[in-house]
Amino acid sequence: MTLPAHVRIVEVGPRDGLQNEKTHIATADKISLVDRLSATGLRSIEATSFVSPKWVPQLADAAEVYAGIAKRPGVAYPVLVPNEQGLDRALAVGVREVAVFTAASEAFNRKNINASIDESLARFAPVMSRARAEGVKVRGYVSTVLGCPYQGEVPVADVVRVAAALHDMGCYEISLGDTIGVGTPGKARAMLRAVAGQVPMPALAVHFHDTYGQALSNILACLEEGVSVVDSAVSGAGGCPYARGASGNVASEDVVYMLHGLGIDTGIDLGALADTGRWLAGLLGRETGSKVGKALSAT
Repeated sequence: MTLPAHVRIVEVGPRDGLQNEKTHIATADKISLVDRLSATGLRSIEATSFVSPKWVPQLADAAEVYAGIAKRPGVAYPVLVPNEQGLDRALAVGVREVAVFTAASEAFNRKNINASIDESLARFAPVMSRARAEGVKVRGYVSTVLGCPYQGEVPVADVVRVAAALHDMGCYEISLGDTIGVGTPGKARAMLRAVAGQVPMPALAVHFHDTYGQALSNILACLEEGVSVVDSAVSGAGGCPYARGASGNVASEDVVYMLHGLGIDTGIDLGALADTGRWLAGLLGRETGSKVGKALSAT
């Protein structure tokens, strides 16, 4: 199969990577992280999340972070919003792209956001309407697409239904997330192929956690199916507080190294990205979670 000539990396480290960190991270350091990432050639950097500080205290400074980052021309800085209140806060600081999130698993949604899938979709209707009126782009996340920590297997038909609903509501792109990292290449390929039967492939992205070491293999399988947008987090930061044992997102450095090795353009300076990953790891008091970051530091 023909691989895409170019892949857009959506860097989720500043949001998904930091939101569950126990170590308090200063606002200035969060701003520095986004600015460092902006200098690597990334074109999409999820900057923060306008969820309630009660639920995600680490990102209570979302407005200050977004206002403080140096916005580069040609770089998108989406933020996560759970509802209209979050959208209000985001619009107040000039956000031009937001993301909404739900799950393909009823059990996960109940545990995560205390709502059914249909209730969560209903919450997005006013967000979509307001965003459209403001000329703000909306991205959609569907989590637990390959397994749920509470219900186990998630029927592919449920993934298709939720992804199609978000696309029909007006999300320009749907990110399909293996929240607990249980997917394997065959299952990832079959899931993506099923969703692409209802949502155009150019509107799909993949988001893999690396709990079982399958993330890069899963990404390659999806590239072979035609996907050309991949979510990842610098230094492999992040995890899911609702998924016991779920390790972080696949490391952006490792994804970029693989893509470049396949002859796929990303526009990203791998050395600068690895430096940023090691800087972040130092900030968090641990080694980088990127194998490529470790290897490059030893050369």
